[in-house]
Amino acid sequence: MTLQAAEIWPRIQAELRREVTDTTYELWLAPLRPAGYEGDVLLVEAPGASRGWVADRFSAALDRAAATVLGPHARIELAGGGGPTAPSGSGRASGRPRRTEDHPPPPGAVREELNPKLTFDQFILGDGNRFAHAAALAVAELPAQAYNPLFLYGPPGVGKTHLLHSIGNYVRAYSAGATVRCATAEAFTNAFLGALHGGDVERFKERFRGVDVLLIDDVQFLESKARTEEEFFHTFNALHDGGSQVVLTSDRLPRDLAALEDRLRERFESGLVADIRSPDLATRMTVLRKRVHQDGVELTGEGALEVIAERIDTNMRALEGALIRVVAYHSLTGRPIDGALAEEVLTGLYPGAAGGLRRPAAPTVELIQDAVCELFGLTRDELLSDGRSQRVVWPRQLAMYLSREHTAQSLPAIGQAFGGRNHTTVMHACKRAAERLRSDPDVSDTVRTLSERIHADRHD
Repeated sequence: MTLQAAEIWPRIQAELRREVTDTTYELWLAPLRPAGYEGDVLLVEAPGASRGWVADRFSAALDRAAATVLGPHARIELAGGGGPTAPSGSGRASGRPRRTEDHPPPPGAVREELNPKLTFDQFILGDGNRFAHAAALAVAELPAQAYNPLFLYGPPGVGKTHLLHSIGNYVRAYSAGATVRCATAEAFTNAFLGALHGGDVERFKERFRGVDVLLIDDVQFLESKARTEEEFFHTFNALHDGGSQVVLTSDRLPRDLAALEDRLRERFESGLVADIRSPDLATRMTVLRKRVHQDGVELTGEGALEVIAERIDTNMRALEGALIRVVAYHSLTGRPIDGALAEEVLTGLYPGAAGGLRRPAAPTVELIQDAVCELFGLTRDELLSDGRSQRVVWPRQLAMYLSREHTAQSLPAIGQAFGGRNHTTVMHACKRAAERLRSDPDVSDTVRTLSERIHADRHD
């Protein structure tokens, strides 16, 4: 490496940092090293495992940085360990060849069904989905190297499928040649049964095992299907052992899939398990505003959106369905889309939410703290104190865990409600509680009792 290249490189790095996020820079561009500078070309070494991906995704940014620092004709060429630049899309640590899709799918197989509209750019972030989004993006940027498997769980309609398809679309866009297979558990089951009946099991196996990324939606539907579970178990092992990425979604935690074989549940829990909770009010308002903008809906203020967001707090599908109903009523009657119209329409759709019959509010951290104090015979001051005795520590950890599970509060907000503790303390408490919940039936009974009490208190 020449002295000149060493002097140039920090200025190039500064330009690159302006172009991309800190996470992206640290992940992909920080490992680059200058190797030489001659004429208008700056030679840069990149790790072989990521060279192709960096070339595909960041070549324009690299050239812009070079032009800014060295002049309009300057450019950057990537190399690695003295060898040629890796083929486009070859950035996989496993070195496994990419699969191709040159032949049509056999009978009983399913095609990848990725929805091109479901991307990370279109995903609306909120406190309830921020962690899952970050995990999904990390997997998309580093398949089989970040978290493998990635298991996303949450109630219906909160964005699990959106993140699943976002991963697939991202890999296809930025990892040329990578094969992505996306299917629901039901489609996997039907394809497997079709292959069994058609005597084409080996072709089926190749289509599901011969891929770089496998995305399976609604994996809970594998429960109680013995032959399909057996096949999926071997498919999972083949992919995982071969260096492929597996991403799964479910409406429940792996441990709660009681009808699934233990060995499958254990594999689902062997990577990262990330939850997606129901959207908070701010996220619901953002979803509605975005949908209104996309559809060109004319509003009379935001009164209608506020009514919808306050009434519909379960999931995104119900939220958008309520908006569609209000807009349809406007189209049929000619009435302006305002709060009064939304109230009238939603009272018919959700009668239990009208006026004094409005559904009870979500549990609060304070309500959970009171329930835990009552059950364990503590005062609130003891629960929130710095006491380290087991008599206090375990109830406090449990209360933090329940606050995370039953409220829409962020980890920092929960920490503040527990005497100003930081989010790391809350994360540790939730982890400890989850570990005991998995291994101790008495703890499971305690959590069930507290959950029932918390939700019963909402009606009082």
